Amino acid sequence: MAEFFPDVILFAGTPFAIDRVMLVRLLMTVVVAVFFLVAMRSPKLVPRGVQNAAEYFLDFVRKHIAEDILGREQGKRFLPLLTTLFFLIFACNVSGIIPLLNMPGTARVGLPMVLAVVTYIVFNYAGIKAQGFGPYLKNNLFPPGVPKPVYILLTPVELLSTFVIRPVTLTFRLLGNMMSGHLVLVLFFGASWYMLFQISDLWLKPVGVLSLAMGFVFTLFEMLVQFLQAYIFTLLAAVYIDGALHAEH
Repeated sequence: MAEFFPDVILFAGTPFAIDRVMLVRLLMTVVVAVFFLVAMRSPKLVPRGVQNAAEYFLDFVRKHIAEDILGREQGKRFLPLLTTLFFLIFACNVSGIIPLLNMPGTARVGLPMVLAVVTYIVFNYAGIKAQGFGPYLKNNLFPPGVPKPVYILLTPVELLSTFVIRPVTLTFRLLGNMMSGHLVLVLFFGASWYMLFQISDLWLKPVGVLSLAMGFVFTLFEMLVQFLQAYIFTLLAAVYIDGALHAEH
């Protein structure tokens, strides 16, 4: 537990207490903000260098998430939210394999929960604004074209699915993957350190080397998971927004 709830570094005893995990979150947020500020401070018609990288990443979110799911018009409307979600989640995920940080900012429930709540508020607001409060609830809880007796079972399921389960699953999918990935890496590299440097039994040295090699292999796998979790979270946010805008379908 100390790995995920370390000692407070700053502002102990206040609501603004900062520990190692919070410091990682703040640092990666600043890194993302500075990266895009530097890349776009004087954009050129033909991008080069950092601007080229930034535009490539932004185009990925725009084309493969926003426009693919929401269409061009609505994709442009919600692109700022979706890009913020993707890059903030990805940066906080990647911090888990950066030396000296070695902790995903999303491996504790606070940040995933806040992002899930923001997504929940946005897709419900978008649906209510597009359809009106009454029609939005009706289309979600009483989908058209269904025999009326089926609503006895369907409406409670839709209520839980749309208004309760969605933010919960968004939170714990991201949290669970980042927490478990971090624990696996800690296990492999911690075992390697112990068997290679802390004990004298020679027969355990090859096991320590194997554990170290597996740690590097799982680091590569974790990099893939870190990207996929940012992509999946953002993709689901876009899907929920699109569903809220067109609930009658």
